[in-house]
Amino acid sequence: MAHTAFERLTLEEMLARLTKYSSEEALGVVRKAYEFAREAHQGQVRRSGEDYFSHPLHVASILVELQMDVPSVAAGLMHDTVEDVSSITLDVIEKNFGAEIRALVDGVTKLGRLDFIDREEQQAESWRKMILAMSKDIRVIMIKLADRLHNMRTLSFQPADRQLATARETLDIYAPIAHRLGVFTIKSEIEDLALRYLDPEGYRDVANKVGQKRIEREEQIKTIISTLDQKLREMGLNSFEIEGRPKHLYSIYRKMVIQNRTFDQIYDLIAVRVLVDTIPECYTVLGVAHTLWTQMPGRFKDYISTPKSNMYQSLHTTLIGGRTIPSPFEVQIRTREMHRVAEYGIAAHWNYKEGTADGGLDKKLYWLRQILDWQSETRDSKEFIDGLKTDLFSEDIFVFTPKGDILNLQRGATPLDFAYRVHSHIGNTCVGAKINGKIVPLNTELQTGDRVEVMTSANSKGPSMDWLNVAKTQQAKAKIRQYFKKELRGENVQKGRDILEHEAKRRGLKLGDLTKPEYYESILKRYSFPDLEAVYGAVGYGGIPSNYVISKLVDEQARAAEQAGLKKTPALPEPKEIAHQGKPTHGIYVEGGAGMLVRFAHCCSPVPGDEISGYITRGRGVTVHKADCVNALNSEPERSIHVSWAEEDTGSFNAGIRVIVYDSPNILGEIMMYIANSGTPVAAGSQEEVRKGLRTLHVVLQVSSSEQVRVTLARLQKRTDVLEAYRSAK
Repeated sequence: MAHTAFERLTLEEMLARLTKYSSEEALGVVRKAYEFAREAHQGQVRRSGEDYFSHPLHVASILVELQMDVPSVAAGLMHDTVEDVSSITLDVIEKNFGAEIRALVDGVTKLGRLDFIDREEQQAESWRKMILAMSKDIRVIMIKLADRLHNMRTLSFQPADRQLATARETLDIYAPIAHRLGVFTIKSEIEDLALRYLDPEGYRDVANKVGQKRIEREEQIKTIISTLDQKLREMGLNSFEIEGRPKHLYSIYRKMVIQNRTFDQIYDLIAVRVLVDTIPECYTVLGVAHTLWTQMPGRFKDYISTPKSNMYQSLHTTLIGGRTIPSPFEVQIRTREMHRVAEYGIAAHWNYKEGTADGGLDKKLYWLRQILDWQSETRDSKEFIDGLKTDLFSEDIFVFTPKGDILNLQRGATPLDFAYRVHSHIGNTCVGAKINGKIVPLNTELQTGDRVEVMTSANSKGPSMDWLNVAKTQQAKAKIRQYFKKELRGENVQKGRDILEHEAKRRGLKLGDLTKPEYYESILKRYSFPDLEAVYGAVGYGGIPSNYVISKLVDEQARAAEQAGLKKTPALPEPKEIAHQGKPTHGIYVEGGAGMLVRFAHCCSPVPGDEISGYITRGRGVTVHKADCVNALNSEPERSIHVSWAEEDTGSFNAGIRVIVYDSPNILGEIMMYIANSGTPVAAGSQEEVRKGLRTLHVVLQVSSSEQVRVTLARLQKRTDVLEAYRSAK
């Protein structure tokens, strides 16, 4: 099927096609979704000048031609309503169409810019959301692929920079996903369209070369089809089809540019496809073709006995025809069912009557589960996108377990990747490996057909930091990092709990009386901790002073008691009451007016935006601390004084942060450069000795607000080589 097959259908044409595999009641849902989306997009216009509703109508048409089910088509019609129409929410979708269609629409709705540091992070998190939605319902990505196909067809109406960015994303992510799902009809067209924008000259060059000898090739194809047709009928075969295979310009371009071949070295420019009813007939046709023409050595591939990971099955052979057909040509042979899968991929495996995938589909989507395994451990947006591209583009190899089971891994994988592919415990206790019965180093690259045996030991000390370089798959690396994080977390949690118990006892209190959810909830919220154990862990590795935690818990306990009417405490004046008394000194208003010396405490280094408190120091004026600074909390109450930040620009301030990283050469310089490149100047940096493969870095930032510190820490925490990053004294 040529990849111009997807045309816009009218509502009645869509319903007519859906009738073949859907009930009358289900068709009513499509009618309703059509009217809902048309009304929602009323008055909206695309850059092309068309009514906006033409876009969702094209998307739904593509889904119908892929024979997707009614919920998919309905979601395709409404996929942009939540994103582009302020009055329509997911709750509105669910109320009108149910939870299933709501989930599909939600899965293809991009995340907004709110709460993201930059566009790169927004893009990465939108992809995370989509991959999670794909894992729950593969129909989500089918809708998104249909959406991207139509957007690529109308890309010429976008600005030049948007054209390049969209084409690059299409080629880097959407096309590989279409390949992984086996949807050739979409993959081939979006690749050709993307090439037009990414390398216009290369596209025109290939198109011209393909077009120059088009008539000559068509004549040769007619000769091949006629000769093969006659011979097959002589052999008693009647139920078959032979057709010329459509040309895919991007595949030719890749061979010329990436594989450095000349145009004359590409052997599938002349190609035919034979469709038959059964697998035995496939091999019969192959035998006939080999008797008619000479086979090129090393150019036969049997994807029927060994299907590709995207479910593709076919026989490929390259032949030479002598004087009548001087150029090499390719013959592809497959059953009609194999052809349906080759064109529609995952869509051909969906059981619409039962609303589930067929039994073997789960194994075919293992690559998706691999991405899910490692993506939750990857916090850096760039690394996530890079890892996603790597996993989508990587070719598969097939290796055997000692029991003879077949496992697929990406090319370049090692025995260590194999071990973690089997089970996390096997990987964590791995002490060696054998390939085909011989002991080999763990960094040996596996090849298709290898029989791999992992040697384990209950006395294993677990993974070493070097394993992060040995492992090649994102899945294995994520499980290794997870091991270290878990092991260190347990040690720090216990240490932190002991420290807090000691501090509580010093004050004559019991930690158990203070660790109630209503008391520690404010600490969790302030530091974005998931639970109390995370607080213990932070205290254990020195991220939060134990004095502060206990003081905060005591304050919350007292507040709860006061609300219950058990104790009354005098109200403190609101900071705004003293906010504009006199002129600020170094950006600080002091209670009682101007004229007092102001200095900033080195123990906590407050910056604008921090909650602060003042402390009168003999002969040195007012010292400003962060409100949660241990020294401020333990100061004499009679020396406390109210202070507040001035609203105008107060200049730059030094803020100290501490970063715990996996040790590597020049890691301090790398982290400092990373921070500086993100727009925050770095004043100084130092490092502590390595402990258990970890190094603690101290970095002094020059910032204008606490928000700038927060953004910097958020960036750092997304790096996979950063275990923790938090504010500290300089």
